[in-house]
Amino acid sequence: MNRPPNYDKFPCVNVPMTPDVCASGKAPVIDALKTMAGSHRRISIDTYPGADDQAIIELLRSAFPNHRIAHTADLMKSPEAIRAMVEPWVTDDPVFGVLSRLRIADFFDDAKVAAFQASLDDQPLILYGVGAAAILQADLCVYADLARWEIQLRQRRGKLSNLGVENLSDGVWRKYKWAFFVDWRVADRHKRAIWQQIDLFLDMHDPKTPKLVSADAVRAGLEQCVSQPFRVVPFFDPGVWGGQWMKEFCDLPKEPVNYAWCFDCVPEENALLLRFGSIQIELPSINLVHQHPEALLGTAVYGRFGAEFPIRFDFLDTMDGGNLSLQVHPLTEYVQEHFGIHYTQDESYYMLDAKPNACVYLGFKSGVDPAEFVTALESAQKDASTPLDAERFVNKIPAKTHDHFLIPAGTIHCSGKDSMVLEISATPYIFTFKLWDWGRLDLNGQPRPINIQHGSANLQYQRDTDWTMKNLVNQTTPIASGDGWREERTGLHEAEFIETRRHWFAKPVAHDTQGGVNVLNLVQGEEAIVESPTGAFEPFTVHYAETFIIPAAVGKYVIRPVAGECATMKAFVRTNA
Repeated sequence: MNRPPNYDKFPCVNVPMTPDVCASGKAPVIDALKTMAGSHRRISIDTYPGADDQAIIELLRSAFPNHRIAHTADLMKSPEAIRAMVEPWVTDDPVFGVLSRLRIADFFDDAKVAAFQASLDDQPLILYGVGAAAILQADLCVYADLARWEIQLRQRRGKLSNLGVENLSDGVWRKYKWAFFVDWRVADRHKRAIWQQIDLFLDMHDPKTPKLVSADAVRAGLEQCVSQPFRVVPFFDPGVWGGQWMKEFCDLPKEPVNYAWCFDCVPEENALLLRFGSIQIELPSINLVHQHPEALLGTAVYGRFGAEFPIRFDFLDTMDGGNLSLQVHPLTEYVQEHFGIHYTQDESYYMLDAKPNACVYLGFKSGVDPAEFVTALESAQKDASTPLDAERFVNKIPAKTHDHFLIPAGTIHCSGKDSMVLEISATPYIFTFKLWDWGRLDLNGQPRPINIQHGSANLQYQRDTDWTMKNLVNQTTPIASGDGWREERTGLHEAEFIETRRHWFAKPVAHDTQGGVNVLNLVQGEEAIVESPTGAFEPFTVHYAETFIIPAAVGKYVIRPVAGECATMKAFVRTNA
């Protein structure tokens, strides 16, 4: 690399307004809470599961020494009752569950709630915790929000239980699975129900530096997001097969042994930064999807997927690392029937960078016998002395920079070592059935979950060598060209709902969302500028490898190279798919 890294790890949206309340730091937040509380006698401090209760209670005791303070945890059903209630959704599977239809009211004990409400008098009261606003009709409603990646980090540190139970001793994966299938679904339904009654947002991502901002300012910030390009905050994570490319190109801390993933655009779990003057507030980016789904996604996409962001961009770094696990994603009907998900993880691998020996494992070799392959998988899993000969069964295809490999659900695949992959996929990423993991352990020395039973039920053996090469490798078609630019269709396969287009450009090139959300990555070139032809939004700078979102409501936009030839990869939902 012959330039300093310019990848922005903390992108934010500047909101040009002066909020009624905007404070950063313990003392300013305490003062602001006191001022806002005024003569209000009943205050609810609702929280997303995973909020730091101890840090919040310290703030409350300092701000409201004369208030009685109650916790919603004391009003919930017993941990045993909650465990029994969530078990059908969490299941005993080590990896997978079923999306819960539970609501916050299901977690509360009716008798306890009735007794609490009957005990209310004129004494100043604060009720805090998950679901507070559902229990107390308060004069002032504060919401302490939290992005899901921060929740996962707290789970890994062993400091976080799931909603309504004490399960610190449960494994990290089980706690994550419980949160994914139950806690987050319940909390999101509740947050959406009370959204308009929230008066203040409390940002406790860093408990040492709490931040407080008026809800009207947050609502204005989210409304601004859907009228301009923006980025969510990327999250980098190590893994057993991880590589070294992102350390250099994204200027990451050198202490971790590697970085395997960068979740560069996963609005369900990423954070969104809103800046008001000198104060920056961190919120879950899923709030934007829930509050402005039609402006963000477009009418047709919203009508098909609801308030969900269906496109996911992330990085898979195996430079000087190892192969990913050999894997398959479930067919749509399978994921619907078994897990309650209404669409599956179709995906593709776009090669941002690759060493000369890079490869992708994709599709079966012609003539593979299904029973023989499954037997080989089971033998390799049971006996480490009989590893799977993957190349006997699966095509090993050389890969170079800018190659694009399409991976419709049901296709066996994995990225090989020494590559940097931009993975473009549908969003339900948790449903990966690992078939073979090359006989290795995870970073904690534990076996990684293998799912031969689920996986073998979805493998499409007819996707053999000839079919794979004709349908899934570099399916590039010229679409249009102009002065200093050209557009190519690079996929995805007709079985997938995502369309991808690559633009090469040495001069400005015009784009149009055509009523649907666009997700792009600058796959070549140091820097480019996204502009509105009508001046509807401020020019937006993107750097190499950064993923950015163009909301459907933006309509027409132009991308201008700063120097030399650039290229973007753009993904959108086929509205006729």
